[in-house]
Amino acid sequence: MNLYEQLLKDYDQELTHSGVNGERLTSRLDELSRIGHMESGGVTRPGYSAEEKQAKELVIGWMKNAGLSVSTDGAGNVFGRIGGKTEGPAIASGSHVDSVPNGGHFDGPLGVLSALEVAEAWKETGYIPEKPYEIVIFSDEEGSRFKSSLTGSRAFMGQLKPEEMDSLRDENGKSFRDVLNEYGSSAEECLKAGKNRREIETFVEVHIEQGKVLERENQPVGVVKGIAGPASLEVTFRGEAGHAGNTPMAGRRDPLVAASLFVAAVENFPKQVSDTAVATVGKLTVHPNGFNVIAQEVILTVDIRDIFEETRDQLIDQIKTEARKIAEERNIDVKMNLNAKIKPLPIDESLQAGISESLAKFEIRPVYIPSGAGHDTMIVGTEIPAAMLFVRSKDGISHNPREWTSLNDCVYGVHVLKDFVEGLMKK
Repeated sequence: MNLYEQLLKDYDQELTHSGVNGERLTSRLDELSRIGHMESGGVTRPGYSAEEKQAKELVIGWMKNAGLSVSTDGAGNVFGRIGGKTEGPAIASGSHVDSVPNGGHFDGPLGVLSALEVAEAWKETGYIPEKPYEIVIFSDEEGSRFKSSLTGSRAFMGQLKPEEMDSLRDENGKSFRDVLNEYGSSAEECLKAGKNRREIETFVEVHIEQGKVLERENQPVGVVKGIAGPASLEVTFRGEAGHAGNTPMAGRRDPLVAASLFVAAVENFPKQVSDTAVATVGKLTVHPNGFNVIAQEVILTVDIRDIFEETRDQLIDQIKTEARKIAEERNIDVKMNLNAKIKPLPIDESLQAGISESLAKFEIRPVYIPSGAGHDTMIVGTEIPAAMLFVRSKDGISHNPREWTSLNDCVYGVHVLKDFVEGLMKK
């Protein structure tokens, strides 16, 4: 059974109304799922790949058929525009069509196609928006190719720097500059994307939740109250290597024991600063990593996130203090380096309220959810008012072929987006 058949299997046809067509949305999700299709059932469409470009070109065709004028910038971002009754900055919505290796079919494409479905609904019902409306496809959101995500939105906002472009290489050693040339652009044109940025009044993104809150609350659509800003803290514990059999337990300087105590301690800190904070140690590198050798050095990275910058930074400080304390107690050395720190994006409460009002019209109880993952919205929102809707995701699975959101929930998301955007048009 293909994606089209799976989605339509349990679809409530009564949700197709007001110009919003669930079958059209299904057909488009299915067509996109075939680009970069994997035997596993997943999809691989890296940023700035032929597959990502093909996916964009497919959507561009749909945009043009819906009567939108289409343009692209030097970063490969795509903009489909409908004029409004008045001129000025546009209300914009969209997401991305690239994927992680062997990813799912909803992360990114649902946001793009939901935004397009709003325009299709207006065309069918003869609705002319009060203000211009733009559908956006940002390039390389996932960052799987260059290990540097949100490339298109950062270029659009003027946050992509020449020195970063010079340093990026994919797994084949190909430079970002060379890839852009192959893609049909250039580094110089990519940098111009920020300088020639189009005017947007408000940006709103629809995305699968990537969590289980909506599933637990039994609601199809929720309100994102903030997007967590990630920080990456590298911690190195260095002790003294020795023979596992000949070195007495007393007096050992074992950095792996220190690292173990540290990992266990990290788990307890987030709840002390915020109910939305998280901290994760997902990788440790042990040297020399022999089964009968006391380790010389352990390097680990702590991923630290919160939707509030103050409490996120407070958590970083607490974790650093704990590392120093354990190192002192165990008589070993510790070195720390903050490799990255991105500002969180709290969503404006008036925009949250507007989404809640739209949810109420469809008898959906508002559920307010922090996003632990990064999105293009967090980049756009650094200078432009931005909001997000989450759509329920089965078992909270994402970045995986088993990623699944029912068509009913997808269409509810479109209806809420449409109503919210129409409300923004009137302000």
